[in-house]
Amino acid sequence: MKTYPIELRRRVLDAIEKRLGTQEQIATTFSVSAIWIRKLLHRKRQTGSIEPLPRTQGRKPAFKGSDLMQLNDFVKKHPDATLEEIKEHFCGKVKCSLVAIHHTLKRLGWRYKKKRYEPVSKTEKM
Repeated sequence: MKTYPIELRRRVLDAIEKRLGTQEQIATTFSVSAIWIRKLLHRKRQTGSIEPLPRTQGRKPAFKGSDLMQLNDFVKKHPDATLEEIKEHFCGKVKCSLVAIHHTLKRLGWRYKKKRYEPVSKTEKM
């Protein structure tokens, strides 16, 4: 769900300060919920800010900062290393799954290139 714009937050607070109606009436006017207005007022009292909270959803990356650079350098030096070997190399620093390593390598731009299989013809076998 998207956060409400700061301009809407200011207009709602202006309406409340000017006592243009109850919180429920103002909520209906601005197409927001009365609970959202209460939370906005509470947040303004507690922090003095009406800015939206930063988004903190999702899992944090296993490799970040210097560990990310070390992973990139390791793959440059050992381009044929398997995910398991990479995991063993970083076992003391980073605790993660093979899938996390795969996604991190993908994020860094590393791709797995398969060798092209060319079948041998029957005449070459003889």
